[in-house]
Amino acid sequence: MQELKPVDLVVIGGGINGAGIARDAAGRGLSVILCEKDDLAQGTSSRSGKLIHGGLRYLEYYEFRLVREALIEREVLLNAAPHIVWPMRFVLPHSPEQRPAWLVRLGLFLYDHLGGRRKLPGCRNIDLRRDPEGKSIRDEFTRAFEYSDCWVDDARLVSLNALDAKERGALVMTRTSATAARRVDGAWEVEFTAADGAQSKVRARAIANAAGPWVENVINGVAGSNSPRRVRLVKGSHIIVPKFWWGPQAYLFQNDDKRVIFVNPYEGDMALIGTTDIPYEGRAEDVAIDEREVDYLLAAINRYLKSPITRDKVIHAFSGVRPLYDDNAENPSAVTRDYVFDVAGEPPMLSVFGGKITTYRKLAEHALEKLKPFFPQMKPAWTAAAPLPGGDMPDADFERFLSRLSEATPWLPDELAHHYARLYGTRTTDVLNGARDVSGLGQHFGGLLYQAEIDYLRRAEWALTAEDVLDRRTKHGLHLSAGQREAVRRYMGG
Repeated sequence: MQELKPVDLVVIGGGINGAGIARDAAGRGLSVILCEKDDLAQGTSSRSGKLIHGGLRYLEYYEFRLVREALIEREVLLNAAPHIVWPMRFVLPHSPEQRPAWLVRLGLFLYDHLGGRRKLPGCRNIDLRRDPEGKSIRDEFTRAFEYSDCWVDDARLVSLNALDAKERGALVMTRTSATAARRVDGAWEVEFTAADGAQSKVRARAIANAAGPWVENVINGVAGSNSPRRVRLVKGSHIIVPKFWWGPQAYLFQNDDKRVIFVNPYEGDMALIGTTDIPYEGRAEDVAIDEREVDYLLAAINRYLKSPITRDKVIHAFSGVRPLYDDNAENPSAVTRDYVFDVAGEPPMLSVFGGKITTYRKLAEHALEKLKPFFPQMKPAWTAAAPLPGGDMPDADFERFLSRLSEATPWLPDELAHHYARLYGTRTTDVLNGARDVSGLGQHFGGLLYQAEIDYLRRAEWALTAEDVLDRRTKHGLHLSAGQREAVRRYMGG
């Protein structure tokens, strides 16, 4: 068994919370190992609704602290990663059967003012009979409210946090499970097993357990310990259909069960629709959408549409397991989206229960604050003003950056330049790797996917399989045929 150099912190879990904690800790001067049993963001963190949002409906559950924190984080992340986070306007048709107009207006007023909004425009009223946003909406819905939130490429957010952690000195070990952890002579002794069977171990002063749906498995199985806190698994499923409206706006539809359904423009000519909220008791690895969820989502949006979306229009579907902190709420939709820490023993194991992608950076800050008594020489918080890799654009101005990229690479087709700018930002030059014309990008696999991008992702972002590239680091898989996907698989060695 290989013995690794001792470290300050082992982070277990390569989703957004684990990657965020590893990045923050490395930037504070701690030596860090981040281990993930699968690929980065392979679980919940690539199967979200892909929104950076305050959570408008959480106001109904009086989650004011969480909503305020999330609203503040919207603009922090807009500045940190303007390539993968961008503003989006949401149209909320008024349905008086669900919520009275005064209640919606009150909620939107709070939403506009709780977080000290600076960059995003405030809410406004829309006349669906006159304004273009109403063209696809049934005539009985005559008014709507429009407000701001943000879109995020969730899996790329994880990759960029891990990449920043690596560049600040962290060791990132993907496809490597933490198989045992024991307190020995005042430190943790953690054993790892890689996918190829190779084993290693390390001594660490602390563990951060950010395993998401598997957080209790790490506490009970890996560390042989216990916690009074519990995680509650809730399945959220999404479907993808062709985009059925004109304009860049998204929609938020109120359902008759008091839930809301997001309908977001996706990948240019598609729409992402979700999500469901269903208690889940199986293995998190086995989660999948079922037919009732598809019916539920279609019924919820078709209530509003002039031209209903039929089941045969569903292009793709995916499900994720949200590991919520179990606060004993009866309704899965009412379970808190806030996060809770359990710091146990000495040397400590910090376990993360709950959380949402929007507040991952603040969660990481709070986690490091909890560990500060064990690391008195740790540097202060730093991530609030630090761009993520590729996000270091002047004034966080994506459009200006894209314009300058196009001027510098006139040979690059506009659509391809936009794709690279959106996914890689200022790291686009690393992707191009010296290419001076399209042929310099290497083999063309279809759509916007060229060999140069695959090579970059293998070289810099731990991509090992076709799925890593096509489904997580990018969404090329939605635009390629089965044969084209197979060509990528062959190129990557299976």
